Amino acid sequence: MNKKKNKFSIANIINILILGAFTFICVYPLWYIFINSFSSPQAINRGVYFVPQEFTLEAYKQMIDIPGLTSSIGIAFARTIIGTLLTLICCSFTAYLLSDRDLPKRKLIYRFFILTMYINAGFIPYYLTISAIGLKNNFLVYVLPAAVQAYFIILIKTYIESIPAELVESAEMDGAGLIKIYYRIILPLSKPILACIVVFAAVNQWNAWADDMYFMQGRKANGLHCLQYLLYTKLQSNVVNSTAGAAAGANMAVSSNSLRMAMSFVTVIPILCVYPYMQRFFTKGIMLGAVKG
Repeated sequence: MNKKKNKFSIANIINILILGAFTFICVYPLWYIFINSFSSPQAINRGVYFVPQEFTLEAYKQMIDIPGLTSSIGIAFARTIIGTLLTLICCSFTAYLLSDRDLPKRKLIYRFFILTMYINAGFIPYYLTISAIGLKNNFLVYVLPAAVQAYFIILIKTYIESIPAELVESAEMDGAGLIKIYYRIILPLSKPILACIVVFAAVNQWNAWADDMYFMQGRKANGLHCLQYLLYTKLQSNVVNSTAGAAAGANMAVSSNSLRMAMSFVTVIPILCVYPYMQRFFTKGIMLGAVKG
């Protein structure tokens, strides 16, 4: 018995060490960003690795002083919330329709969605299409192009097919229509996979900035820039100014590093707040949604 307990204890210690090392590898980059954002430029130049050195809030003060920061934060949250909800509704309803075996040409339509994952017309036709339908300098350019995504549809469709068909049939016998079945039965039973889609879509929307750079141009775009792109342009201007400076160039470059750390930490905070809440659904949704795939 003692030998078994010793072996079990040794195994636990090894597991703890391995998991602890893995946790450190995952957490340390975020901690590194955090401590450097509160350290002085001179300390960052010397190297800050475990705790803040020469504590200062200068980087955050510079970030707060960026023109248009408040409106860009509002746009970032608006595109994340609206874009995620729109993606969730469009993809889940499309997946529900494709899971109906009585849908005419169901396999052909489903394969068409899959085909879009492998064939892309390129950026120029996409840009011309966005311009032709009047989405340039329009908030809708953030949310409409991402409303329907084949990958999300495949995940949700596979999950819906695991729901007992008798539930839908009994609802139809009671006189429930398409929308009522979708709202009353499909959505409540698909919470795990929908939570996964919420995480994926929200992260994609929050981190996106390329569409802002390409489609928000000129005076009409004032007040429509998202947070990620605004911070990116501010950081780029700081780097250019630091390389152009002569005597003060080194100090400005270091300041841009601390500003970069502050920006990175601020943009990560919303995702850190959302992800732990969705984590309990995440693994279950992915596993069940991929069983038939």
